[in-house]
Amino acid sequence: MSSTTQKLIIETARQEFAERGYGATSIRDIARRSGMSLSALYHYYPGKQELLRAIIDEGMDEYFHSCDQALEQAGDDPAERLAALVEATVRFRAEHPAKSSITITEQRSLEPEHLAAYEARIAGATQQWAGIIQAGLDQGVFTTPHPDDARRAVIAMCNAVAQWYRPGGELGEDDLVERYVSLALTIVEYRPRGVVRRPAR
Repeated sequence: MSSTTQKLIIETARQEFAERGYGATSIRDIARRSGMSLSALYHYYPGKQELLRAIIDEGMDEYFHSCDQALEQAGDDPAERLAALVEATVRFRAEHPAKSSITITEQRSLEPEHLAAYEARIAGATQQWAGIIQAGLDQGVFTTPHPDDARRAVIAMCNAVAQWYRPGGELGEDDLVERYVSLALTIVEYRPRGVVRRPAR
């Protein structure tokens, strides 16, 4: 199986889903845009649902990898770990809006068995955020009385970057990261013991 052809199909399908939505896109639209016949496309993917799953899996793999890398460099301090996770999320959402938007919004189009796998991965990611916030509470550096609401708020604002941020505007990506890290620490009611440092890029 040609990885180059697969990448072409995935990227074409991603563009179609991002522009028109999963429901409004046909497998024929994807084949036409990729310059392939229907039979050739079916050789790689038996249907639109398999394409959606592949696109979502790829986006999640890349996002989680970026988060894991950021946390590996962040040390043990909860504030630094929260800052690292916010930075990784904001940068990924800003740099990969189509991948992010499809992963976040088109999960509703997954069939039950695919949705169950998706939800299991999301639950793991949610626990990662929750664990960092709980560690901050345990150490007395986060003081929010509503940790679950704080977690939901931080995740939601970071994910929303994919919907509105575009490079080349007045707000640069580095400034965006700084702003969102500050907002996240405010939401968890951070009481610093010292300076929060994020790993150099």
